[in-house]
Amino acid sequence: MPVRPWGPILLGAAVLFVFLLVLWESHWRAFGAVPGYRNSDGAWAEQRRRLDAEAHDGTVLLGSSRVLFDVQLDVWEGISGTAPIQLALEGTSPLAFLEDLAADPDFHGDVLVGVTPGLFFSGREIRGDVLAYTRDQGPSQRSGHWLSKTFIEPHLAFNDPDFALDVVVSRLAWPERSGLRTFPPVRKLSIQGPARNTRMWHKLEVDADYRALVQAGWMSRLAQPPPHMNTPEKAQPIIDAQIARAVAAVATLRARGVPVVFLRAPSIGPLYAAEERDLPRARTWDLLLQRTGAPGIHFMDHSELQGFAQPEWSHLAADEADRFTAALQPIVARSFEQLRDR
Repeated sequence: MPVRPWGPILLGAAVLFVFLLVLWESHWRAFGAVPGYRNSDGAWAEQRRRLDAEAHDGTVLLGSSRVLFDVQLDVWEGISGTAPIQLALEGTSPLAFLEDLAADPDFHGDVLVGVTPGLFFSGREIRGDVLAYTRDQGPSQRSGHWLSKTFIEPHLAFNDPDFALDVVVSRLAWPERSGLRTFPPVRKLSIQGPARNTRMWHKLEVDADYRALVQAGWMSRLAQPPPHMNTPEKAQPIIDAQIARAVAAVATLRARGVPVVFLRAPSIGPLYAAEERDLPRARTWDLLLQRTGAPGIHFMDHSELQGFAQPEWSHLAADEADRFTAALQPIVARSFEQLRDR
């Protein structure tokens, strides 16, 4: 090893590292970012294992981002006395997770399943591998998650996938390849707490330019359904297959005395119009309830679940999520009781 003034070199490198870290953190704080916990596979696995460790017999929440954003655990606990376990995941169908609960003979809680039409009935499962991760998560992965959630996530605002340097670079105005169907990336939408309690990021509510950016991202996806579901003839077999999965899982859970209730959370504006255009209620939601025999709570059937502010059409504003949860919880509780009384 060559002789060098290694002490000053290391000190200079450390000073440069701290300077760049402070600079990057300051940049994103000025943008409006605040520290929050990452919606990682490790965070989901931690909550899934609570079902086994605590013999949880309360409510388990499945679904996509609407259940994740719109149902507030502290408000639910304030009404029922027990906080639900949040297992909803953004951008993915909850059917694999419903099947996972059905396959667990020791699970005896209540299940609320959120239904976002474009995800549930298409079978899109971009994060389905979290189940394998939960089973196979090793000691180093568990310790890494613990270290991150203890020492990094509560303190650093830039520790979010949307602010990673490679992601920022990918958002630059690169030339587009002709004939390639691309979408603007989904931007940061939420802030998450340590038990996966999630709220809309305030920037969506107060920054009109950022809100328009997110809305434009949704609009690019709403222009037309995916090619494999762009006609009723193509879509219906896929819809039927997803409903058949739900039928089997609900039947298994029902045989064990586990009540399952489906929830169609609010959406508004162009997003709701596109959902009704491509996956109308009569061909999706109504068939799901008919074939599973499970009760469903559709926001359009309950005036108390309507009229909430949804800045980007799909998710509730942070304060509105509190009001929505307070209105929703008694409806869900009645549905569970009616199932138990059958």
